[in-house]
Amino acid sequence: MEPIIYIDRTTGKQEQEKVFGGAFLRFLYGDSLLSKTLGRALLPLVVKNPLFSSLYGWWQNQSWTARSVLPFIKKYEVDDSEFLEPAQSFRSFNDFFVRKLKPEARLVAPGDTVAVIPADGRYLFHQRIDRSDGFVIKGEKFHLPDLLQDEALAEEFDQGSMVMARLCPTDYHRFHFPCACVPGETRLINGWLYSVNPVAIKKDIHIFSQNKRTLTVLQTKRFGKVLYLEIGATSVGTIVETYIPNQPQDKGAEKGYFSFGGSSLILLFEPGAIQFDADLLKAYPHEIRCLMGQSMGRGIGF
Repeated sequence: MEPIIYIDRTTGKQEQEKVFGGAFLRFLYGDSLLSKTLGRALLPLVVKNPLFSSLYGWWQNQSWTARSVLPFIKKYEVDDSEFLEPAQSFRSFNDFFVRKLKPEARLVAPGDTVAVIPADGRYLFHQRIDRSDGFVIKGEKFHLPDLLQDEALAEEFDQGSMVMARLCPTDYHRFHFPCACVPGETRLINGWLYSVNPVAIKKDIHIFSQNKRTLTVLQTKRFGKVLYLEIGATSVGTIVETYIPNQPQDKGAEKGYFSFGGSSLILLFEPGAIQFDADLLKAYPHEIRCLMGQSMGRGIGF
């Protein structure tokens, strides 16, 4: 498996990702003879059988998994000074995984016309979806109608802007609103639970539109209509929404969280609604690691 290189937005430096469960990913999605035979045979059992992720999630909620929290923090260099509660207080590994942070650990960029990063993660930004070459892998193209399961919405956003975020197991796993808004009800689009790690996405771009996902429409004054999708992945059978639908939400307010595992977010903006920050666009084709609350771009169309 090729190393995963990303840019750290805070330092501007290229970094190599420490992949949690890398051996398992290589086994399922790699190019070795073992992967192409046994790995490919087991893949449907892992991603298409919810029992696997349910059992894994159950395991990570058990008290005995708390003993792995401190070694994990040390190995992956997670900054525990940001935690709202002490690392020793977590009752299970999943309790640590869905941790809250101190408010001062993630300051929200001010300004009514400024949208912010909704979650810690590794990001790709596409100013114009229809002009991006980032959705064609091995001749296969990523299709909005498949992702949204709504032809009218897909047509509405086809020439808009897209944000794709990948959250690793090492990341803070609560996600937030990128701007002041009134969010509607969340719609579930059921699906599988493939990995969203680049090693898997490079094999099949359609993973985003095959995985279990949720879709919320945000009504905003500065950015028009915004589509907010949470996408599950292997070992992430649970997407928890903590917001109250149809009630005004402040920029940076919590929307929900993922239980254990890697996962993704996708934001879609209407055509001409936002101009992404220059450094975020410049990073492509590399992912850029951003923190919740950092500036994402400015509203220009509303």
